[in-house]
Amino acid sequence: MIPLNDRLQSLQRSGIRRYTNLAKTVPDCVMLTIGEPDFDTPHQIKAAAVEALNQGRTHYAPNQGEESLRRAIAEFETKRGMQCKPEQVLITAGATGALYTALTGILNPGEEVVIPTPAFPLYESITLAAGAVPVFLDIRATGFQLTAEALTSCITEKTKAIVLNSPNNPSGAVLSQASLEAVKAAVAGKDIYIICDNVYQGLSERPCPDLCLDGSLAEKILLCQSFSKPYAMTGWRIGYLVCPETVMDRLLLLHAAELASMPTFLQDACVAALTVNTKPMAEVYARRRELVCRRLKEMGLSFPEPEGAFYVFPDISRFGLTDEAFCTRLIAEGGVATVPGSCFGCPGHIRISCCCAEKQLVLGLDRLAAFLKSL
Repeated sequence: MIPLNDRLQSLQRSGIRRYTNLAKTVPDCVMLTIGEPDFDTPHQIKAAAVEALNQGRTHYAPNQGEESLRRAIAEFETKRGMQCKPEQVLITAGATGALYTALTGILNPGEEVVIPTPAFPLYESITLAAGAVPVFLDIRATGFQLTAEALTSCITEKTKAIVLNSPNNPSGAVLSQASLEAVKAAVAGKDIYIICDNVYQGLSERPCPDLCLDGSLAEKILLCQSFSKPYAMTGWRIGYLVCPETVMDRLLLLHAAELASMPTFLQDACVAALTVNTKPMAEVYARRRELVCRRLKEMGLSFPEPEGAFYVFPDISRFGLTDEAFCTRLIAEGGVATVPGSCFGCPGHIRISCCCAEKQLVLGLDRLAAFLKSL
């Protein structure tokens, strides 16, 4: 075989998919692995896509995205307090596309990215693919929050970016204002970007502190957002990147080389999505999280209190098994699929997704309780 890019050797298959596929080999296994809303996409969004198709909206869109959607996004972000203009918005293939464009667009080989863990594994994969170096900061000991001392210990002359994800996947934790002040202090006077992965902000019961709203950091912020989670549009694969106008020209060229543009009729549907009230879905996820938390406490398991997203991240280290062995046995012996914390850089935990009907969730929790008693 003719050799490939050497950087591909460092990439690994998604652990989330790996354990989901393993569970599919076990009949009647309860799937608590994938973070995908079980709701159907709201009707008015689908209707907008159908109407766009009927109107012949099937031709190329501009590389940066349809002006109507970029304008709607700018208005949406401005209403929540961010300084945002349509010229700063780039329509991408989900938050994945936004993260890829943002990270590969700013990173040079050998530069470093600070990634607080637990963290979604995509941050590491993209950083490695760019030839850069992920620097992991375990924040469990500080209550899943950031401190200036911890951040400063990670920052070197090679640091190019810090990745923030709040509410967090996999813990559901929300970074406090003190954590964000620590980030602000750490990057003061330094050429360091802040990558804000905000895909779960629409799934929190209260407004989340957000550095994107701090105008003094506008030239450092790269906001990655998706329609997937809050609007139940995972299969639509559409999101956006908001960046300073000073870097849009170069990032747009990278995006055009990757993708050209997103489908026109999908962008029309996203304009409709921004008018949808997502609170009812968020309330359902909150009730499910409360159910999971209550049951886990009854089982004697500890976990960071989730304030958003739809995950819970219990500590299973006291059972004398690695998290990977625990999850493998839980699938085979207990009929429940979860994801090892090591997939997120935090061994000794498992991630439980609350994205299924309450009846299935209760069944899965009953099976988990029985499995724990058998250990």
